[in-house]
Amino acid sequence: MRSEQEVGNAIERHSDMIRRLCMIHLKNYHDTQDIFQTVYLKYVLSSVEFENEEHEKAWFIRVTLNACKDLLKDFFHTRVVSMDELGEQSSSFSSDNMEVLEAVQSLPPKYKNVVYLHFYEGYTAPEIGKILGKNVNTIYTYLTRSKNMLREKLGGEGYE
Repeated sequence: MRSEQEVGNAIERHSDMIRRLCMIHLKNYHDTQDIFQTVYLKYVLSSVEFENEEHEKAWFIRVTLNACKDLLKDFFHTRVVSMDELGEQSSSFSSDNMEVLEAVQSLPPKYKNVVYLHFYEGYTAPEIGKILGKNVNTIYTYLTRSKNMLREKLGGEGYE
């Protein structure tokens, strides 16, 4: 079990990233909070020794994505429509930012993950390949396809 200081440091380093990743996938503040707690509980109980900060960050991304997938596959979650809407949580975004956010959220999960990791977290294609367990060329293909989908949804060349 990890010390309180270790957990506090990890929360400080990764909490924003985990919340953003959850909001992109779950589109629900309360589910995001649940997954946030689940991820940190797994961290507290985990005995994994990290090689460096990047390894730790990749572990948090992988655990967060898996927890989001598990929640989305849950029977209750697939049969219930939430009354919370993303618009309530992100009213501070400009209309252009909301349009881009909605377009990213409408992408299939495999593309959404790659777009998030590349454009929001700054990972390269080889790094994303390691995190997601995919071939580097597959990541490049996902990035190209997602850019084309976003260009189509957002209406033109202005969003590159």
